[in-house]
Amino acid sequence: MRDFEPAASCLPILSVGLSLQLTIESGNGKVQCSATLLGWKDGSWLICEWPFHFGQAVACEAGTRCLVRYLVAGKLIGYESEVRITQTSPVPLLYLAFPQAVEEIHLRKHVRVPSNEPLLLIQVDGRGAVCVDSKGGATMGGLVQDLSVAGCRVVFQHSHPTLLQGATVHLEFELIGIGHVSNLTGVIKNVADHENAKSVGIEFRFGGKEYIEYRGWGGSVQKAIEYAVLQKEHLLGVAAAPVSESP
Repeated sequence: MRDFEPAASCLPILSVGLSLQLTIESGNGKVQCSATLLGWKDGSWLICEWPFHFGQAVACEAGTRCLVRYLVAGKLIGYESEVRITQTSPVPLLYLAFPQAVEEIHLRKHVRVPSNEPLLLIQVDGRGAVCVDSKGGATMGGLVQDLSVAGCRVVFQHSHPTLLQGATVHLEFELIGIGHVSNLTGVIKNVADHENAKSVGIEFRFGGKEYIEYRGWGGSVQKAIEYAVLQKEHLLGVAAAPVSESP
């Protein structure tokens, strides 16, 4: 669902420290990067850190066009902007044009979006120790079939008899264009056997030791997954489906 709102309506949800995703136009195309909101002046500008991309400061100057997006309260807020002022000393900062209007895309809590990305899974016991199979292996490889903010469904091409409902697992997978997620805890909610394959519904358990290596995005693993789902939902027009039935 997309709504266009006057800029004044976005002011209550601006906060210092908010993670911004920026798409900045440059001579080499568009660059995806992230920065932290440091402040703003109503109707005039937003001020943020000068963004970096793969360890290098993103090249931009006054007048450079950019798209500003951020997640808050289950909504993706976005607006077209431009760099008004650049500052390199004593701290590198960007001043961005204040929005005249913003676009809101609401994240439907129960949406699953299709996926086809590799995933590594490690099963752990109640004490967090890694479980090893009869061949001495600990890591299982599968494909993420669908993804939601609450969990995912993973397909394995080989039978894994130890993958049982209620088991705790650690997950590692890529969010394309956002980052690489590691050590995300999940609980197996259901298991289904198919011909030469097995599918497993996993519910995410955030707040542990999960982390993400960013590709132009700032924030937690949970926020990154929310953004990945919302972005794909927006692009594909995916219909809602209850994840409570099968993550």
